[in-house]
Amino acid sequence: MSAIRAAVVAVGAACGMLRAQDSAGFAPPARCASVPAAAAIVPASTHDSVHKASRSRASADRMGRKYGDTVRAAPPLPEILPRSVFPGCRIVAFYGNPMSKRMGILGALPADSMLAHLDRQAAQYAALDSTRPVVRALQLVTPVAQAAPGHDGKYRLRMHDSTIEHFAQLAERANGLLILDMQVGKSTVGAELEPLMRFLARARVHLALDAEFSIKHKDKRPGQVVGTLDAADINLVIDSLAALVTRLDLPPKVLIVHRYTIPMITHSARIKIDPRVQVVLDMDGNGIPSDKYGSYGAYVHDRPVEFPGIKLFYKQDKPVLTPREVLGLDPIPLYVQYQ
Repeated sequence: MSAIRAAVVAVGAACGMLRAQDSAGFAPPARCASVPAAAAIVPASTHDSVHKASRSRASADRMGRKYGDTVRAAPPLPEILPRSVFPGCRIVAFYGNPMSKRMGILGALPADSMLAHLDRQAAQYAALDSTRPVVRALQLVTPVAQAAPGHDGKYRLRMHDSTIEHFAQLAERANGLLILDMQVGKSTVGAELEPLMRFLARARVHLALDAEFSIKHKDKRPGQVVGTLDAADINLVIDSLAALVTRLDLPPKVLIVHRYTIPMITHSARIKIDPRVQVVLDMDGNGIPSDKYGSYGAYVHDRPVEFPGIKLFYKQDKPVLTPREVLGLDPIPLYVQYQ
């Protein structure tokens, strides 16, 4: 904790010019920080995520009782600060890493083609829901979990600053966000957050935590087991981002938390609510539609944190849910990620 707080102070002291330039250069639409009117969306077919795929949700309920993570009501809408992204806007994000086309569309297409595809995908949501402007985002995985221990035994590879800067410039071209998606391997969220703080000092840069690749088993490595993060890990990040927002007078940060099993996020009901950090619980599992509906119901509807999100896989989902089907989910996702 002390190392991260020291990093926040160091970023604040060293980035006065960056603060002035970047905060002036990007802010989400003013409508984002207001509650929109109800959207008149008519799904092509009704898919009720609350009632479908009951076996998936029953399995989550059994595991939830074991871990003390039972069904709970949605929390009240938190305080919404000016320049917030939610609840008035929707993020549509492309995910991946240039090291591997298999990791997602962000690294699978040339930059111009990828940005044009993102524009087309975002436009579909804007056409269906005129009440919420769509904010485009590029979601870059860094660090990337590794099967090999590396020189320090942490089983993760940090991207070079030049790579992050390249995607920051692409996000600026798209007038959108850059989301840095952390797979910490056998390191810690605190240790991996520190080198990213200089980028998070920018108004358009946000963060995601991928618990799947946070491995706390001494005898396992990434890819062998599904990892886990505790609410304490997530709260450390929330505290650090909140302090950064205050110190540099930044717009509230968005923090994406991926989940598709109960043990991936332990003590999820203890995740802090702080208006300076807007937390999205993102249903991250791939599969057939009934699996998606069941998992979305189990983790986003039944165990909400703050704002709802879903991840879609262009190759692994059979078939990929259409934007109209996504907007038919309950609750309606405010964050939609494509891998």
